Amino acid sequence: MTHPPRYAVVGGGIIGSAVARALARSDERATVTVLEKEDAPGTHQTGRNSGVVHAGLYYPPGSAKARFSRRGVSMLRDYCEQHGLTYDECGKLLVALDERERRRMSDIHARALANGVPGVRWVDGGELGDIEPYVRGVAGLHSPTTAIVDFTEVASALLADAVAAGGTVRTGFDVTGFDQSNPQVLVHGAHGETLAFDRVVIAAGLHSDRLARLAGDDEFPRIVPFRGEFGLLRPQRRHLVQGLVYPVPDPRFPFLGVHLTRRVDGEVMVGPNAVLAFAREGYRRRDVDLSELRRLMRWPGFRRFAWRNRRTAVREMYGSLNRRAFAAAAARYVPGLTAADVMPGPSGIRAQAMDADGTLVDDFRVTTRGRVVCVRNAPSPAATACLAIADDLVAGMLDRG
Repeated sequence: MTHPPRYAVVGGGIIGSAVARALARSDERATVTVLEKEDAPGTHQTGRNSGVVHAGLYYPPGSAKARFSRRGVSMLRDYCEQHGLTYDECGKLLVALDERERRRMSDIHARALANGVPGVRWVDGGELGDIEPYVRGVAGLHSPTTAIVDFTEVASALLADAVAAGGTVRTGFDVTGFDQSNPQVLVHGAHGETLAFDRVVIAAGLHSDRLARLAGDDEFPRIVPFRGEFGLLRPQRRHLVQGLVYPVPDPRFPFLGVHLTRRVDGEVMVGPNAVLAFAREGYRRRDVDLSELRRLMRWPGFRRFAWRNRRTAVREMYGSLNRRAFAAAAARYVPGLTAADVMPGPSGIRAQAMDADGTLVDDFRVTTRGRVVCVRNAPSPAATACLAIADDLVAGMLDRG
């Protein structure tokens, strides 16, 4: 490559922003362009979450999630400190409600210790109130370094770093195709514009599978959108939760369940549930993309997934339609909480990757087709680990030349 390297990052969320910054810092001659289809970056998953910085409690030791989360926490904490961004180690308390959950929590405790999560400790039922005065249960697992941030603020700072290093952010650029038949990668936009780059990274979240296929990648995994609906505690009831109150995950179910999360703006979120969204950006119940829905229902893998999880789906849908049921799920951990304490809150869409047989893709997955790198799955804790993920991804690109 005789000319300075030209990179494009498709997607301006937290992963795309971190990758753009890492590319811009990798070579002072490089030009980096972020292509974002919306009018502003970070408007989807990055801007519609609870802002939790995960310490690495749950993840199998040695997994990419475990490695990235532990590296990412340290890098993110330092980055926020250097840039004057809020980073609040409010702590997380997992709460076991019965003996079966206590046994499952013992396994999580062992994982947390193996992953090197600092300060994590077992809490007996009588000690829960010392950490969360209004929480009740038979036991708990406390992670004092689990933190909260504003990921939209972090993504904006990362993009600003990329721009300061000579990068460009193009909003309103909806990518419709890629052409790798030339020495460069030609990226086509919806309004007829074509741009040329040496390498392209697709970090498009909800549209990652669609764009990866346009770049010549495999059909699977596909993205299945699940809407998470949050409630908000009324201001006079926010004192019920000091930090983060979480259930013990049940391995039989694909999603975590309702939890309570304090945010950096002082709000306390309740939720989310997890219901199938009828559009990739279906933040409201009435948002329906019939063509997407038909493709989903014709797919045998999704039908198998739906049948295996039919009871969970019914329970989640009931909680979506019934505010009392939704509040009751949270009141199992905070008995003083009632439906009257919970106001309607925001919703987000989880870009859940699913393999051809209907199995959920649990870990990170990145593929390469020619000169295009495709981030096919970036599940939680991707936001926590964004800086670590970006460094590894860019190092891999530079090694390949």
